[in-house]
Amino acid sequence: MEKVFITGHRNPDLDSICSACGYAVLKKNTDSTRAYIPVRPGHLSDSNKAILSALGIKPPVYMRNVYPKVSDVMLVPELRYRADMPLTVLAKEYSESNPSVVPVFDKDRFAGLLSVDDITYYFMQKLGSAGQIKDIPMLGELLREGGDPLQITDLFEDAKASLSGSKKRGLAVFDGEEFAGFVTRRCFLKAPSYKVIMVDHNEAGQSIPGIESADVIEIVDHHRFDASKTDLPIFIDTEPLGSTCTIVYQLFLRHGMMPDEYTARVLLAGLISDTLILKSPTTTHIDRETAAALARICKVTTEGFGSEMFSHVESLSKRDPENAILSDFKKYNESGVKIGIGQCEVTTLKDIDNYLKDYLKCLETVREKNGLDWAVIMITNVLKEHSVLLTTGYRPEKYLPYNKIGDRVYDMPGVMSRKKQLLPEMIYTLTSNF
Repeated sequence: MEKVFITGHRNPDLDSICSACGYAVLKKNTDSTRAYIPVRPGHLSDSNKAILSALGIKPPVYMRNVYPKVSDVMLVPELRYRADMPLTVLAKEYSESNPSVVPVFDKDRFAGLLSVDDITYYFMQKLGSAGQIKDIPMLGELLREGGDPLQITDLFEDAKASLSGSKKRGLAVFDGEEFAGFVTRRCFLKAPSYKVIMVDHNEAGQSIPGIESADVIEIVDHHRFDASKTDLPIFIDTEPLGSTCTIVYQLFLRHGMMPDEYTARVLLAGLISDTLILKSPTTTHIDRETAAALARICKVTTEGFGSEMFSHVESLSKRDPENAILSDFKKYNESGVKIGIGQCEVTTLKDIDNYLKDYLKCLETVREKNGLDWAVIMITNVLKEHSVLLTTGYRPEKYLPYNKIGDRVYDMPGVMSRKKQLLPEMIYTLTSNF
């Protein structure tokens, strides 16, 4: 069955994780011809792990990239030829399919790939030295030294280059220490492409590595649109709502379906997280109606569910600064300026002095590592609807419309949304001539 991978953005937050899981359920219910698999291209923060665990939600599997790999094109032998078998056992195989190579085993251990070149070399050597062939050789006698083996996780292009640079007709493929199959030159005539659905993002730069080589078949998102060109028309649902999980629920309704209780809990978690318990300015009446409907299915209240969720958020003083900053960090290119914006949710800002200096220092490290001109992190108290902004030194910083309370530190009462409140202000400082 053809696989379709549903992925959120590279630094997964709960909306990204939960919308991928929820949408996979909907797709499975509406299309039985494919296997829909939710994945995450990045690691979860400790806080999000704790939240998901407390809610009994299983996160999607981690997937490093969607570049085509050796495992996508390798051949798995149906028959196993033993090293102690005579060459005559291969006669029928060669007359029917003329294989480039045949794997040979010494009992259960892989011994090597036997090719026509190996057979020709053996007989030419015998004829050259003895002038005649007296006995039919065993397959093990015909084996010569093979090329460097591949791993199933090796990238398609790297493996293609390895085989192209080799005189061999094929190379063995291993899964760790175990023989898994083999590849021949025919395997690399055309690169395969993974089928992918993007949720909670639409920009290639924010997506799973290798997305440019994948076949994107759908996009479900609530951010500004800057998607790459597609070869064919695809399904796109982008709406200015507070959460991608809201869109997924609306798609359930559009198909005349309702999510089961577990899926409703998954979608509610993503919705409550991204709208900050429905307090973010990105929250719409559709988000509120969706949250109420999902809460009814789960037999909870939105306030109680949200309070329970955020009670598992760990203080930033106890977290690794770099991991915390990058846990929900997005990059943008505005007017030729590369900026990065992170956001961390907390339940109090009273302890900010305990970690402020470490986070400011680490923010500069993050900026340098990512080749950015300007990096900021918004620390948001979801219960009090209040944020504090930490920023690296950059000239337009002084034009931000917030009260400066320290060196590279700004007070942001009432500011909850990175997308709707902070990003537009940063863009304005970059595009205005002060």
